[in-house]
Amino acid sequence: MIPVIMAGGKGTRIASVNSSLPKPMIPICGKPILEYQLQLLRSQGFNQAILCIGHMGNVIQNYFGDGQALGLSITYLEEKEPLGTAGALYYLKDKTEDILLLNGDIIFDVDLKRFEEYHKAHGAWATLFTHPNNHPYDSGVLDVDEAHYVTKWYTKEDERTWYSNRVNAGLHILSPAVLSRLTEAKKTDLDRELLRPLVAEHKVIAYDSPEYVKDMGTPDRYHAVEEDMRLGRVQARNLLHPQRAVFFDRDGTINRYVGFLRDIDQMELIPETVEKIRMANERGYLTIVVTNQPVIARGEVTWTQLKEIHRKMETLLGREGVYVDDIFICPHHPKKGFAGEVAAYKVECTCRKPKPGLLLQAAEKYNIDLHESFMVGDSDSDRKAAEAAGIQRYFDVNEPLILPDGVHEGE
Repeated sequence: MIPVIMAGGKGTRIASVNSSLPKPMIPICGKPILEYQLQLLRSQGFNQAILCIGHMGNVIQNYFGDGQALGLSITYLEEKEPLGTAGALYYLKDKTEDILLLNGDIIFDVDLKRFEEYHKAHGAWATLFTHPNNHPYDSGVLDVDEAHYVTKWYTKEDERTWYSNRVNAGLHILSPAVLSRLTEAKKTDLDRELLRPLVAEHKVIAYDSPEYVKDMGTPDRYHAVEEDMRLGRVQARNLLHPQRAVFFDRDGTINRYVGFLRDIDQMELIPETVEKIRMANERGYLTIVVTNQPVIARGEVTWTQLKEIHRKMETLLGREGVYVDDIFICPHHPKKGFAGEVAAYKVECTCRKPKPGLLLQAAEKYNIDLHESFMVGDSDSDRKAAEAAGIQRYFDVNEPLILPDGVHEGE
């Protein structure tokens, strides 16, 4: 896999921060964005990179040269005229390896080997790194099927009602087959003209991860990233490191309790919990929902209906500028005798709270240190599940949430 960085953008929205440099060279804590990217690549075993440059590309070439100082071999693709976010890839059509395509204006710290293994395991033409953010309403978001193939791709201009907070983060793994779709070196939009058409062909897959990826698109985002870098939150979110999390029950904790929630119109957020989620987001914790949903086993709600309920929940949270990183669901219910029940789910399981299975699943998936994590709930079963999992402390939904910063000492 060859890293390719699109480093030719002008950065008109962030020009007020520094208009004398190309966007990838704007410093974060005294070092160019692009230098962080290249150093991360080298630290994870890459020994070469291709930089696609355009606007003020000489500044980039003069700074990095051939890359020897960073332990990399750097080659340059220079656009004589702007080719958009994908046009320059035409010149890489002869490559037989997958390419790791990076936007040059993002700060990230990601386990790239894990990302690559996922791509290879699924065999898609394109794998997109996706994550939630605190402004999904003005971001492009994706919908996926059970196998994580992208089924819909909403741009920020598209009309949408309820949607998952699954944002395309600017990291991609592309197979040579994708580049074969480029027939000439012309201005091309990566998302709209190259990748979105592949969705209908069932060739694009999403890789969901809570790891740190943020762009410098606006001055506010730039300053937020600089603060995260200063506090050590960027490196800490790499899944190579143990994570801290705040687990949230759903019914009666995130949304108002109405008994078994079967009607999407009854999904209404609890404002106090929104602020707890905001605190967890801002302090660098993963935010994980763990919820018993026996309505699936009882045949009262389908998986499709439950997905739509959760889309509404994520949309409402996003409108408040907060997000959850993942949702873990127990669909089981051991008691039988309900009209329309689903026999496959009428079993004793290890995931139905007060058992700790959902928390243990999340810990396995995201390398979560449960002893350094917390849980917020509204029932005795939530408390017992937290205790059984070894959670540091359980908070009742009506208690103030007290969190230290989510960065481990020494990181």
